[in-house]
Amino acid sequence: MSGVIVHEWLATNGGSENVVEVLASIYPDAPIVSLWEDLPSRFRSGRVTETWLSKTPLRHHKALALPLMPLVWRDLPRIEADWVLCSSHLFAHHARFRKQPEGMRKFVYVHTPARYIWTPELDGRGNGIVARALSRPLKALDRGRAQEATSIAANSMFIQKRISEAWGRDSTVIYPPVNVADFAADPSELLTDEEHEVLKALPTTFILGASRFVPYKRLEDAIAAGWAADLPVVLAGAGPDEQRLRAVAGRRPGTVTFVARPSSAMLNELFRRALVYVFPPVEDFGIMPVEVMATGTPVVANAIGGAAESVLHGVTGALVQSFDSTSLKEAVEIAASAKAQDCIERAWQFDVGVFEDRIREWVGE
Repeated sequence: MSGVIVHEWLATNGGSENVVEVLASIYPDAPIVSLWEDLPSRFRSGRVTETWLSKTPLRHHKALALPLMPLVWRDLPRIEADWVLCSSHLFAHHARFRKQPEGMRKFVYVHTPARYIWTPELDGRGNGIVARALSRPLKALDRGRAQEATSIAANSMFIQKRISEAWGRDSTVIYPPVNVADFAADPSELLTDEEHEVLKALPTTFILGASRFVPYKRLEDAIAAGWAADLPVVLAGAGPDEQRLRAVAGRRPGTVTFVARPSSAMLNELFRRALVYVFPPVEDFGIMPVEVMATGTPVVANAIGGAAESVLHGVTGALVQSFDSTSLKEAVEIAASAKAQDCIERAWQFDVGVFEDRIREWVGE
């Protein structure tokens, strides 16, 4: 039996692209179809087929390309396959091939139904003029084409509920893959001399916040957690929100240290050294809390969203409904009492090997 993998677009870096990479390793003979590919080195030459949209300037303007995507997905080049596995966070599950064989099974792995149209309150791009104008007709189209799927998998129970509300479809939960072994390994030998010096200057005990510096990651709440617990804070990452975060940190000079653009090894070491990692955003799943737990460090996470499914309150960290000072102080205290081995064992439940087994069982190949 042969298959084909479909994904929205292949960017240089991203959680959904990491999922596709694992899917491609599970099915090494399956070609990949994507709107466009921005990192050709990720897959072997000739494996990825781009759509005609890749040859236009719209590949650099996703919001403007949005109205065309449902049309492009319905006119994919003819292919001989028994099944298609769609990795979807927008419209990839609309995929249809020219002269598509009758009975071709469609499996849809959903990172989220399109936030642009279904949850614009969580994605500012859905508030643009084009997105707002197209929202109603696209919802009807999206819901209708979701009925074509033979089977749907959600990347969390949080997204499973969103699928039910948006599409009226049942789904099975298959958590995304985490390379737990990469974070369980000691990174110290991979650190540069400069990184060792940065680490020496850090406080012995600290609260960690780490992600891209963008507003929806809510790193100011990681700062607030440190202040509530009367502990220094380390923020690791980079992004357009840095200036605002530095302004927040400036309210209490000397309590927050920024580590800019940490390498993978540096980030791993920060995970290990932190007393607690604070993860405030509402995420579809949230890979980083699992990566942190793989190092033995507990996590304080938002009780809303996918992270609430990986972090076990009172066992591998704490879940918070409110990010006020009292709640944060209590959460840090609960998380700090977690045992490292419990965190590590929990992380392994989301390992890439678990994902591979679940996908094979789901697709039946």
